[in-house]
Amino acid sequence: MINLFLKAKHWQIFILLLGVPLIFQSYPIFNIKSGLNSNDSNMLLSLSLLPMMMILSMGLVFVWFWSLAVGLNKKIPNEFKLITTKFKFFFFFPLIYLIILMLYISGKFIGMHLNGFEIGNWIIAIILPLHLVSMFGIFHTMFLVAKTIKTIELKRKVNFGDFVLEFFLLWFYFIGIWIIQPKVNRLAQNKNITQ
Repeated sequence: MINLFLKAKHWQIFILLLGVPLIFQSYPIFNIKSGLNSNDSNMLLSLSLLPMMMILSMGLVFVWFWSLAVGLNKKIPNEFKLITTKFKFFFFFPLIYLIILMLYISGKFIGMHLNGFEIGNWIIAIILPLHLVSMFGIFHTMFLVAKTIKTIELKRKVNFGDFVLEFFLLWFYFIGIWIIQPKVNRLAQNKNITQ
């Protein structure tokens, strides 16, 4: 799977990361829009499906990040290796947190129809710190992916100033795909980097 993402063209990644989720999210959104003035069960189903579509969308982005970080890290000389246990924690924490949060929200939409929508203060006290750690984890992942790309490209130890552009291109991946993915294709095909 990693090699599939490393060798895919920029337009293929764009369709996968943005096109597929957009198509799947359009059904619930149009159902919600058409059912605003009615108490339709299709609208309730659409509300509960929307978080599932968000899981699909963010899951694809996380798979792309993982493929870039792990796949390209194999091309870095041993003295510059970047993948660590800390990276894996900060990669999986937001992924698991966001999946659980979306499942919770999906369940709340179903419960809203039955009981009314209520959020207790306790849930906010739990979500806020988890959300902050999750945000840090996402930024850490983008940081490491950008650093990995630039380390292979420059074949030396890099600092943030060297890969700040790659970091922001990953952050705004809907634009960055068009610049990052061709670079990834070239780096993945280069056999002379290291072994």
